[in-house]
Amino acid sequence: MTAGKDFKRLVRARMAKTGESYTTARSQLKKPHAPRPTSHAPDYAALAGMSDEKVKAATGRDWKEWTAQLDSVDAASWQHSKTAEWLHTEHAVRPWWTQMVTVGYERIKGKRAIGQRLGGSWEATRSRTLPVPITKLFNAWNVKKRRDAWLGEPDITIRKAMKNRSMRITWNDGTSVALWFQAPAKAKSQVAVQHGKLASKADADRCKKYWGEKLESLAGYLLRT
Repeated sequence: MTAGKDFKRLVRARMAKTGESYTTARSQLKKPHAPRPTSHAPDYAALAGMSDEKVKAATGRDWKEWTAQLDSVDAASWQHSKTAEWLHTEHAVRPWWTQMVTVGYERIKGKRAIGQRLGGSWEATRSRTLPVPITKLFNAWNVKKRRDAWLGEPDITIRKAMKNRSMRITWNDGTSVALWFQAPAKAKSQVAVQHGKLASKADADRCKKYWGEKLESLAGYLLRT
């Protein structure tokens, strides 16, 4: 009886709100309601632009785990450099991967689109793993004679180079190229190229294609010499 009275009260409340007749209000409340949509967790890997498997193999955590770690210290409010430094000092993430995790996290939090810098400019990124020692790979960039043999861009300036670790280059059009090197194995090395200060997504797409071709040329040069 109590349940019946409660339902009648609901019917009268609906009548007062909608102006419906008792019969109409009652029939509407009797209708089965569609189930509420289930909320789905974000696809962190898609947002970050890198697979969970790849980042976990290199850092020990997938994107969901890194997002939770970084959210716990409010890293979304930090500058890029502070996040990268925190990853290195607090979690011993290698310099190469501090950049990858920081950029991925910024994309997950909506601070930048894939290929876009925080300030609104664009960038193109490429990487290549090669079956050569890291010193040979680094010297293919750092020694002008070797670089000219595969890159063919004479009017560039190396601003800063840390042996077997990183390099900063001013490109011949005034844009900036950053390189990171790492050695996942004794006779294997990897270079990541980040071409920044690009004006548009079209420029980023063009540079991404260009670096894909140049890294292919680099691979051919290193395997020949």
